[in-house]
Amino acid sequence: MLGENGTFVSEQTESTRTSSHEECDTRHSAMQQEAGSQSKKQLPADMYYKYEELHSRPYITPDSEIPENLLHLSHSFGYDCGRRANLKLLDDRTLIFIAGNMLVLLDVNTKEQRYLRSCSGGGIGAITAHPGKEYFVVAEKGKQPNIIVYEYPSLGPYRILRGGTEREYSFVEFNHKGSILASVGSEPDYTLTLWDWRQEEVILSCKAISQEVYRVSFSPYNPGILTTSGFGHIKFWKMANTFTGPKLQGLIGHFGKTVPTDIEGYVELPDGKVLSGTDWGNLLVWDGNTIKVEICRNDGRTCHAGTVQPFSLEDGQLMTIGSDGVVRVWDFERINTADSNSDGSRFEMEPNNELVVGRNVCLSSVVRGSSLPHSFVWFAQDSNGAIWKLDLSFTNTSPDPECLFSFHGGMIQGLDVSKKSHLMATTTLDCSVKVFDFLAKRELTTRRFNQGGTALCWAPAKVSQSGGLLVTGFENGVVRLLELYNPQRLQTITGQSPEGDAELRLRQPFKPHDAAVTAVAYERNGEILATGSADCTVFFFTVGENYNPIGFIHVPGPVQALEWSPHSHNDNNLVILCQSGHVVEVHSPDLATQKPTNTFHLSELPRRSFKFKSIKSRIK
Repeated sequence: MLGENGTFVSEQTESTRTSSHEECDTRHSAMQQEAGSQSKKQLPADMYYKYEELHSRPYITPDSEIPENLLHLSHSFGYDCGRRANLKLLDDRTLIFIAGNMLVLLDVNTKEQRYLRSCSGGGIGAITAHPGKEYFVVAEKGKQPNIIVYEYPSLGPYRILRGGTEREYSFVEFNHKGSILASVGSEPDYTLTLWDWRQEEVILSCKAISQEVYRVSFSPYNPGILTTSGFGHIKFWKMANTFTGPKLQGLIGHFGKTVPTDIEGYVELPDGKVLSGTDWGNLLVWDGNTIKVEICRNDGRTCHAGTVQPFSLEDGQLMTIGSDGVVRVWDFERINTADSNSDGSRFEMEPNNELVVGRNVCLSSVVRGSSLPHSFVWFAQDSNGAIWKLDLSFTNTSPDPECLFSFHGGMIQGLDVSKKSHLMATTTLDCSVKVFDFLAKRELTTRRFNQGGTALCWAPAKVSQSGGLLVTGFENGVVRLLELYNPQRLQTITGQSPEGDAELRLRQPFKPHDAAVTAVAYERNGEILATGSADCTVFFFTVGENYNPIGFIHVPGPVQALEWSPHSHNDNNLVILCQSGHVVEVHSPDLATQKPTNTFHLSELPRRSFKFKSIKSRIK
């Protein structure tokens, strides 16, 4: 068995001799020979790397004379909230998470941000914090990416672990004492690796499984036991020193009569059993590699609505989180001794306590807010775009859940900046439109709708003298004109301004398309608005107090972008870029001579078009 210091202790068990276990050799035969003894090469404890020599840099064309520091990051308004386990705590006030190519260190009290750039330039796959909080780990993406162990609070690169996967790390985790680091790679190799991270050496490495692995962890009760879970599976591992050298022995979990499920979260129990979640909301008790019982609520109701993850076991109480935005507490003894009823493999029970965090909340991970073992403060990752502070003492005096930070819950679909002030507006498929003051580095207001936003444009000064009109397109073909309330005052906003002053008010909605609106653009004189869609149409509207339809045209493919000709051109034309590679140029509708029709189809509008062809594809 593997000891806490990374050395092997000889242990021959029945499971070691059983041929049903999958055995994984180390990738380094020299390590097998040296197992049980100290490594020959000892890295100095005070050795550090230089961050300035490691972090990725912009690519600059040779002899361009463009300075490397031409651009610098001012502030990040983003958070990869849909990424698994993307929230860790370094001390009582510092959270870390991934945002694109950056690791963000966020002070929850002052809201100050610090940044570490990815060293590979390909992004960051996973992060974790050392149990003692004096180190944290950044596992990268890219070709043969590295794992970088940083010291905290100096942020100095302390160790670099190389060769653990081909393209991307999906999860990293320390053992209970912090002496060993486990990592799991993503496709194509799905490699499970155990590291003596202080010496930058691989202890054991093997293929975990042939599908995506979401998580790996060490048992807090037995240092030689690990668990991995992921897409449609859970696997139970034992580390042992066999006659042929150190091995990782893995048993895949068999679902039996239970429907197979992705397993996002689980907890190891003191007696060796494992309690896992499901994607339909119930809990599964695993004994060995088989399901002992499925836990549900009375009358067959699920423990949570949607995905459930157990995350903490202490003082006889088990806590779970769900995609329904609820935290529930269960009696562990009843779960541990549960047995299936005569009709099936389910055991019914009710939670002892619950906390409803909020509407439109999807909890995906939580971290304890203090290094003290009995702290009731937790920070929760909301996959819909937020970080919450929770008090899980479940007393009458417990404060309500507090949303500390709000973000978009997905990729930015539309972004534009005001031409008259330091404001920025964004929209995404999470059904929200947000306005930011990028000088004050804060969000001003958010407006939510029933559909996801797909396009956005800030109206020019010729259209809106106040500079507060937004045109937003949505995935169901609707276009909404949104007016930013009191924009003149917002131009001089400071950090001391009261919250809630800004407000997005609906001025006019209309639905010109049958599919997602992909582009919106004002004509150069501000007299016409054009909207393009995935339904292969472009619609024109007159601009005024009310926007009225002029008509539409068909184009060869879904619209990608719209661009009106500038004042330097004699003709007032619209260039339409299609996803099919077609480019269409049409004359602007003549408002003076345009005749209304029953269908609004502008069939006689002059146009010309051509199609880009890929030389690369023709060569292939």
